[in-house]
Amino acid sequence: MNILRRGRLSVEPDEDIANFTSSMEADKRIFNADIEVDRAHVIMLKEQGIISAHNCSAILSALEKIKKEGISALDTSYEDVHIALEARLIGLVGEDTGGRMHSARSRNDEVAACIRLTLRGELIDLMEEVHDLVATLLGKASEHYETLMPGYTHTQHAQPTTLAHHFLAHANAYLRDIERLRGAYERTNQNPLGAAAFASTGFPINRERTTELLGFDSALPNSMDAVSARDFMIESLGCYACLMTNLSRFAEELILWSSSEFEFIELDDRYASTSSIMPQKKNPDIAELTRAKTGTVDGALMAVLTICKALPYSYNRDLQEATPHLWRATDATRAAVRMAEGMVRTAKIKKENMESASDKGFMTATELADTIVRVTGIPFRTAHHIVGACAKAGTTPTLQDMDEFSLGILHERLSDRGLSEENIREALDPMGNIRRRNVRGGPAPEETGRQAAAMKKKLADTGKEIGQIRKKLGEASEKLEKVYHQYS
Repeated sequence: MNILRRGRLSVEPDEDIANFTSSMEADKRIFNADIEVDRAHVIMLKEQGIISAHNCSAILSALEKIKKEGISALDTSYEDVHIALEARLIGLVGEDTGGRMHSARSRNDEVAACIRLTLRGELIDLMEEVHDLVATLLGKASEHYETLMPGYTHTQHAQPTTLAHHFLAHANAYLRDIERLRGAYERTNQNPLGAAAFASTGFPINRERTTELLGFDSALPNSMDAVSARDFMIESLGCYACLMTNLSRFAEELILWSSSEFEFIELDDRYASTSSIMPQKKNPDIAELTRAKTGTVDGALMAVLTICKALPYSYNRDLQEATPHLWRATDATRAAVRMAEGMVRTAKIKKENMESASDKGFMTATELADTIVRVTGIPFRTAHHIVGACAKAGTTPTLQDMDEFSLGILHERLSDRGLSEENIREALDPMGNIRRRNVRGGPAPEETGRQAAAMKKKLADTGKEIGQIRKKLGEASEKLEKVYHQYS
């Protein structure tokens, strides 16, 4: 008889019901975390005098055997990994010993702890992967401070910029994504153990000890909140969705840039496919799948929000359905970041095509209007009117053209106010436009170099922070391992 059902329930569920309620497939993800949570909990029980040293040693030894056997050795007829693992433990050491492991604990606080442990590891890995993507973008930017390209608004030629300026724009967004993930990590790495079902426990437990052994930053202060809260999952999914949106925007540009109409880049063959019928094709499938997986992640976020909506406190079985969405979104997001890094690192940049495209679309019109304002002193809106009329005419502006348009609009010649052919020629030079935009955040090579240097420093600080997190968790793991060997 099922060790969980035998007291209150007299009938086992049939196979269809068992499959409907089972979380064993998703629980594969938290098996190792469950072992660590069990270890820390049992050690704490022994140290608090709740179980004997003999029982502690026997349980810890059996847990090590179960860990080596792996989840495949557990009885999958149980509805989740926690009961399956406990049943296996009792099978190894007997109920008089193994049956004591669950003292002062519920599956509610146990599963919350397992999810938090597993998720925090994924968040750290993801932060490192986004860190690598930003580093690659910064490296590429350093090669292209003077690589001229069109800048776009509304997908129309707008003003000239550089590839470095464009790459740094994306890198800034990903740095913010790391900051968001860091915040999600902090709110994930909190210990729910000791909350039990929701009302804590009458045993004299030590929540600070399990917090220490498992590397949590703190224990959640309210036992009802500890087992009910899944906002840490929602926050992480929200971070994923934001990151995937940023990746999708970049993926869309890579798709456009690799098309025959743009031909700004060529993606490496590893990140492309071909057609089953058209032998000439080189398709940007990896970038396209990044766009699609953004929908997968957004869907996971919506699913978990909907599952958690209007759930009364405290624990409800509905929460079981949230976890598979979390892991699916985690996998999709981490993979998409790695794909983006690889596509950027290996892409061939076609500088000549970018530069050639910068001569189209009268992208220097803004600088021409600005030049007219600086030289003649007329209002910008009037200069905008004059240059707009010139653009409508579709001619390359000359001083004579400017004078003709200004006569009709301003009723005087701009040349009479000091505008010269040299002024116009300088205003129409795309690279001159860029060099002139040396204000903070602008595309001038000197300024993008400054931006990149500042971002490299910030990225290095972020890398150190992630390293410190890993170090703290490593120290906690070593401490747990040391105590395990001491007691087993």
